Amino acid sequence: MASVTTETLGAVRVIRYASPPRHYMTAEGAGQMLAAISEADGDPAIRAIILTGTDDVFVRHYDVSEIIAIGEAVQAGALKPEDFEQGGFADMVRAVFETPKPVIAAINGVCMGGGFELALACDLRVAAGNVPLIGLPETRIGIFPGGGGTQRLPRMIGEAQALEFILFGQTVDAAKALDLGLVHAVADDAVAHAISWANELAGRGAEGLAHAKRLVRGALTWGLVEGTKQEQHGFHNVLKADSAMAAMRQFLETGEDITR
Repeated sequence: MASVTTETLGAVRVIRYASPPRHYMTAEGAGQMLAAISEADGDPAIRAIILTGTDDVFVRHYDVSEIIAIGEAVQAGALKPEDFEQGGFADMVRAVFETPKPVIAAINGVCMGGGFELALACDLRVAAGNVPLIGLPETRIGIFPGGGGTQRLPRMIGEAQALEFILFGQTVDAAKALDLGLVHAVADDAVAHAISWANELAGRGAEGLAHAKRLVRGALTWGLVEGTKQEQHGFHNVLKADSAMAAMRQFLETGEDITR
């Protein structure tokens, strides 16, 4: 049975997923994760979110028995293509991707298939140095990454490399994941590293981070003209925030040291 626990560390919310003994993602687990993510998203005191797992597993992969049951419903005509656009896992990943707050995946262990697609939806990823398996092995069992993997991975590592990775159903260890650009960092303790990142981000202006996140995401789909227009409008909006004005005034008062 899946369970999701949360821990609040100041302005940081840590969300831990568990589904022993194998730690598969399930519909039940995705629903619990969605509830926890939505609660953190709606709490103004929370400024950054960390997703992680338990027992040396981030999320092993999505429960294949549930996918088979979904396939049987498809073959019986009970599910249409548009039914896959919402509900369960799709809604949970979308909530991670769309929240204006920074979301960090602390990959504490095995992270494959739907688990890695969840990590790809996060803004930043740090893996523990001893993680043996990170990747998208779906083609090995006749399917393909259906939780955003075919769309997000090419945007991160390029079309050619993503095609090789997905078509061959590759999995790599933490060090290789860093080399490929699948994670941003490797650390002895992924959660501790993620907390350090989150605390730093929590100290930044929330409005500036939210606009920066939205604009960088949009840059991959907007044309240059539309993108710069969106950026200019966003810059206008962020200047409405008292926190942004206060931060800039403090910058001037402290000797214009951008490294502070």
